[in-house]
Order: sequence, then C-alpha cells, then structure tokens
Amino acid sequence: MKVVADIESLTELVQSWRRQNLRIGVVPTMGALHSGHLSLVDVLRPHVDRIIATIFVNPTQFAPHEDLAKYPRTLSDDLAQLQHQQVDAVFTPTTDALYPTGFSTFIEPPQVARPLEGEKRPTHFRGVATIVVKLLNLCRADVACFGQKDYQQAQVICTVVRDLNLPCQILIAPIVRESDGLAMSSRNRYLSTSERQTALVLSKTLRETRELIDSGERDGFVVTGQMQQSLIDGGVTQLDYAVVADPQDLTPLDPIRLPCVLLLAAFVGQTRLIDNEVVTES
Repeated sequence: MKVVADIESLTELVQSWRRQNLRIGVVPTMGALHSGHLSLVDVLRPHVDRIIATIFVNPTQFAPHEDLAKYPRTLSDDLAQLQHQQVDAVFTPTTDALYPTGFSTFIEPPQVARPLEGEKRPTHFRGVATIVVKLLNLCRADVACFGQKDYQQAQVICTVVRDLNLPCQILIAPIVRESDGLAMSSRNRYLSTSERQTALVLSKTLRETRELIDSGERDGFVVTGQMQQSLIDGGVTQLDYAVVADPQDLTPLDPIRLPCVLLLAAFVGQTRLIDNEVVTES
C-alpha cells in the first residue's frame, strides 16, 4: 500500500495506472475509520482495478462552532486498517495542499442540499461538494463510494456529479450498524457509557416508524409527531429534525407515499448524531 501526502506523487501514481488502462476507485474519508468505512472498500472493489482511500479532515465543511479542532485524528490506526483491507493507495494531503493561500473557488451545492442539514449547517454542503470534486479530479476516479448513513450528503454528491457531468460513477453503500443497532460513526467515540445507551433511541425510533408505516399509516403529521416524541422521550438533548421525506429531493411527505426516507438528527449530550432508513413497499 502506497501512502502519498503530496499532489505531485498522487498524480504520478494515478498516471501510471491510467497508462495501464486500470479503473480507479476512490473512498473519500476524514479518517477515524471504523467498519462502516471499510465496508465502502468492499462495495467498491468489484468495480475497479485499484482503490485509493483519502484521509483528510476537511475544514470547509465545519462551521466555526463545530468540532473541527477535536475531530478524532487516528492516522496510524487508519493506515493499519486500510493496509489490512488491501487498499492500493492512501492520499493524506495537508490543508495547505488543497486550500492554498488565496483559495476562493467553491462549488455551489444543489437544491437537495438546502433542507435539513442545509438549514442546521448552512455552509456544510458547500465544503463537502468542493472537496469531493477536488478529490475525484485529483484521483481521476472512475468510481467513488459513499455511505448511506450520510443520506443527504450522498444525494448532494450524486447530484453534483450529474449536474457537472463528472465522468465518475457513484456507489452508495448500506449503513453498517453495531450489534445493538447504533449506526457506526466516528463521533460515537465522544459518547459516554450512559450516552451510548441513550443513542440507541435513534435506531429504535426508525424501526418503530417503519413498522407504523408498514402497518398502513400514511398521515405525515401523525408519523412525524410520533418520531419526534419517541426521540424526546428517549432522552435526546436536542432534536434538530425528524422527518419523513421524498428519497430524491428530501421534501416532507404528507400524505406519505412509498418509497420514502426517514431522517433524524439529534444531540445526545454534546454529540450530534444522524441516522436514516429507506422504507419501500413490503
């Protein structure tokens, strides 16, 4: 496994693979890897000849009050996991390399970025869209894989790639959960033991809401109200949103129609967690 930190070395590596007509896949990450990240490599592998994982804590997707400074950085452990996963290369750029002095060009995110996370974190998707386009270009990616856990982010990336005619296929990998249902996240390590138990209310609420819809309930007001009450009763510190939405444009659904997506964002203690579930016809 090659580890490259500078753009020139990455370009040289990618060009050598291109000369061999090899298909290149990319898994962009911010590090602090867990089994959810590694599952993206597994999903990507059948589609490509070489895999690049990127590790970069992207400052432009954090607001000033968010956790950029304390975001977990575990490079040595991340590299060991990727080595075990037989990734071909890891790109670990510095901030200065990707955002040099005077950098001022950003991608304006699409319409699907505006609700939900876009309302709570107004600058977030501008940073996400910009860094993803940069990484796909630098790696000359034929295919890239992202996780369903960041559902809205995945929709934003798919739309950006489509709208800008980027020659890259986007794969969306299923959510990977702990044995008790908690969606894997790098931020889970912030949770205390008691908070970790409280956090289970997110997946529990999704499961109960899916069952309610499966039973035939189609009143969006009723279903959304039950989602919100379940989270509050379960002990979340702050509820950012709990909605039933169209899986493509994320507009709220009332009446509910299938398929739909259930989307949650809530604080447990000081830690903000998100989760989701797509509901289809039984």
